[in-house]
Amino acid sequence: MAAKTAGGQLEDRWRDILSAHARTMCEIDRALHPHGLGASDFEVLDILATAAPEEGEQCRVQNLVGRVHLSQSALSRLIARLEKDGLVARSVCVEDRRGVWVALTAKGRDLHAEVLPLQRAALTRALGEEPPRPGSRRSLV
Repeated sequence: MAAKTAGGQLEDRWRDILSAHARTMCEIDRALHPHGLGASDFEVLDILATAAPEEGEQCRVQNLVGRVHLSQSALSRLIARLEKDGLVARSVCVEDRRGVWVALTAKGRDLHAEVLPLQRAALTRALGEEPPRPGSRRSLV
């Protein structure tokens, strides 16, 4: 009976995680939709903005695969769409012609900066955390 209870608790935790993920992705999608982005679009822009903080810096698509929760083919389609919209630029890796580099364009960097506060506010709403008040310190314990 204890195993069934433990299994039930594990199942409940799993469902809570799925629910939080779905709620959060929907909240981010709603916040970013007026800017022509979805949660996955933002995730790629955000990773590129932090992984390659200077304009023109590149990141290998292969390195994005493990960080974005999309299949390789879905990520390739997303990057193609972002490129079509002028938000990223792709280029072939000279050292390894199978590799592809991707970099934020100035337009992509500007859009990321514009929507970053919207995405963070959506995270706050979906995950129920209040932003820290100016001058306050949160406990790290």
